[in-house]
Amino acid sequence: MSFNCRIRNWKMLVFLVSSAIVSLGWQVNAFAPQLPTRSVSGNLVSFSTTALQAERKTERRQFFGLLRRIATIGAVVTPALASAEQETLSGKIVEITISNLEGDPSKSGVIQLQLEPSWAPRGVARFMELTGNQFFKDCRIFRVLPGFVAQFGIQGNPSIQAEWRSKSLLDDPVKVSNSRGTVVFATAGPNSRTTQLFINTADNSFLDKQGFSPIGKVISGMDVVDKFYAGYGEGAPRGPGPNQGMIQMRGNAYLESTYPKLSYISSIKFAE
Repeated sequence: MSFNCRIRNWKMLVFLVSSAIVSLGWQVNAFAPQLPTRSVSGNLVSFSTTALQAERKTERRQFFGLLRRIATIGAVVTPALASAEQETLSGKIVEITISNLEGDPSKSGVIQLQLEPSWAPRGVARFMELTGNQFFKDCRIFRVLPGFVAQFGIQGNPSIQAEWRSKSLLDDPVKVSNSRGTVVFATAGPNSRTTQLFINTADNSFLDKQGFSPIGKVISGMDVVDKFYAGYGEGAPRGPGPNQGMIQMRGNAYLESTYPKLSYISSIKFAE
């Protein structure tokens, strides 16, 4: 529906609502707590309370019924996003081993995520390329905010990261909601995705309208995701956690010396 068409329809909506108000004899203070009066042959005649209540109830019902009938005029219908839990995935499965769970070098676990090209073809293709190149190996999960997201995807070697910094992707339309377990590319604005991703650790549907398009979901190991070390909190400058600029510049040398408890990807591969 074009912008001009929407404007014309909303003007029609306003006109019909105004007409309804006038035709039903409503005034601005129609719901004010006072006993209205009505002019009959030039005289003011007070209604009984019972009759007044019945008339007002009828008028309300007529008015809101009319509003419901005309509310669809000019409305822009937005299709509901699919739920990842109800979708059957067809893409490749990626197996990821996470070390340093809960900041303990002796603890590790495995998560499996499945990609879905129909959700975000550009994003899936980029993730498969990065996985095939072992880009994510030894990447720290540098931003873990319980009940929100776990973010990763800055390479530990600054020279490798620099090669990808300008390789931004065109956006994929959001087709699936950001529910718990979905895997999504981070973005700094339109068409700015590169290598950083996050796992939603809660249902974050408010991200849908911001353009965050899931590329797949965790199909096993969300209990492992919930054990990513979260003790450093939000990153700088909003919090005491890792500074992304410093990660870009110094890589894992910076993280290992300053934030040694971060969980990290020790291996990643396509499942056979």
